[in-house]
Amino acid sequence: MGVLGWIDWTILCFTLIAIVAYGTYQTQGSKNVQDYLKGGNTSQWWTIGLSVMATQASAITFLSTPGQAFNDGMGFVQFYFGLPIAMIFICVVFIPIYNRLKVYTAYEFLENRFDLKTRTLTAMLFLIQRGLSAGITIYAPAIILSVVLGWDLLTLNIVIGFLVIIYTVSGGTRAVNVTQKHQMVVIFIGMLVAFILIVQGLPQDISFTKAIKIAGASEKMNILDFSFNLDNRYTFWSGIIGGTFLMLSYFGTDQSQVQRYLSGRSVKEMQLGLLFNGLLKVPMQFFILLLGVMVFVFYQFNVSPINFNPTATEMVMNSQHAEEYKALQEEQQKVFNDKQTLIKSFIENDDAQSAEYLKIADDVNNDLRREARAIIDKTAEEKQIKIESNDKDYVFIHFIVNNLPRGLIGLLLAVILSAAMSSTASELNALGSTTTMDLYLRRKGDVSEEQKVKASKWFTFLWGILAILVAGVANLFENLIQLVNIIGSIFYGNVLGIFLLAFFFKFVKGRAVFIGALLTQVIVISLYLLDLYNYINLPFLWLNFVGCAIVITIACILQLSSKNEPIKTK
Repeated sequence: MGVLGWIDWTILCFTLIAIVAYGTYQTQGSKNVQDYLKGGNTSQWWTIGLSVMATQASAITFLSTPGQAFNDGMGFVQFYFGLPIAMIFICVVFIPIYNRLKVYTAYEFLENRFDLKTRTLTAMLFLIQRGLSAGITIYAPAIILSVVLGWDLLTLNIVIGFLVIIYTVSGGTRAVNVTQKHQMVVIFIGMLVAFILIVQGLPQDISFTKAIKIAGASEKMNILDFSFNLDNRYTFWSGIIGGTFLMLSYFGTDQSQVQRYLSGRSVKEMQLGLLFNGLLKVPMQFFILLLGVMVFVFYQFNVSPINFNPTATEMVMNSQHAEEYKALQEEQQKVFNDKQTLIKSFIENDDAQSAEYLKIADDVNNDLRREARAIIDKTAEEKQIKIESNDKDYVFIHFIVNNLPRGLIGLLLAVILSAAMSSTASELNALGSTTTMDLYLRRKGDVSEEQKVKASKWFTFLWGILAILVAGVANLFENLIQLVNIIGSIFYGNVLGIFLLAFFFKFVKGRAVFIGALLTQVIVISLYLLDLYNYINLPFLWLNFVGCAIVITIACILQLSSKNEPIKTK
């Protein structure tokens, strides 16, 4: 049972069981497909807003984002700068059209505008990327919690996956919406408590203002980057341009989000729900990043491991590289001791020279951590096993289990698992509805409402099993939150371009769009692979803009060079 005491287990189990039981009990007995897939159109704006936030705020957000800030500072918040712009555009353009057509999925609109094959292709692009992402949202907390709880990964993947499957299959969209409200309450309380305890855990003479200054001296508070340097992954421009296109596609065309607001009572409720998300999401991400920065400051006064992944450290310490690794640990301890003097001098003098010395010490510590990662990679290669040396995703969980009091550890673990469940539930719900409405029923023909609901439940269950299987074979990337966004960026630009063609390029017909979408997906995947192997320099956020521009350009060229084809309208 590892680091958890009985009170932690009690809080953790009670929270998770209560959420699953409440969601299942409150939403059982959907008699028709509208109740099951659109929650009977009963959701109010605050339910929609919290549900939309919970869908995006997976466990990856609460594991990876603090680690991202711990290593790289607050700059990641720029990724979300395009979100409010996207929310306004979706409220004005997307929602009125979806509501007028009474669609169950976003992709139904594409058949009305273009043809069945374009609808099917777009739905399949969604199913591919969201099916992979669903597995990652299960895997993300599982791989971290396996270290904490001492359970094997397969067991945790199955436990998390089946907890979600139980209430998602039982209650459909309304079950997801109902449970996500309570999950977000748990998440907000847990993160706020963690933040307060971090600040209280600093030395008595270190106020919050002084903590921010210490973080600033180490360049952790650099929020805005207005450079056009493509080597910088997160800049103001990539957030405003690439981020806007990513958010437009995610919230406007991704069924896991569209299904959240299609359950609204009216257009006004849907729009208010999205605007609520647009107003709250950036401050929430800022707060989570600031939490990671405070963890960084905390470890300026408390000894931290040279690598936060305990499995990696254990492997090295049982290898021929143990002495080399110990030498790095001893050197890190010396740097830590030196930094205590430097921090004291910086706090007392608050001058540029003291800040520069502190930054140099921090750079030395980072170099030692990089050397440690190199030893871990070398050892793993020699042992022919897979161990993640990049420890960003372990930073926050290490702080939780080693520095929080009993009971609060269970609460924070409940936060992480609640976030995993809420995001995965939305994804499975959307995967099931898209498979049912866009693929199965388009070929099956007329069936009864009972059969539609039954098919939706079975497809949701099967996608849940597939997500567990994906989680079982997944491996950590550079950073889990980046991996999810990379997968989305590969597909989202193309999908968004298809919808923009439908909305604004009335002369473009189905055949041109279909061919353009196929060619664009090949091009975007090729561009990503070229960037991955350093043949070109194109940060993944820009793939959203590039993919959207390419599909619009190709479709327009193909249409202008072809014979007339009648536009399908409804």
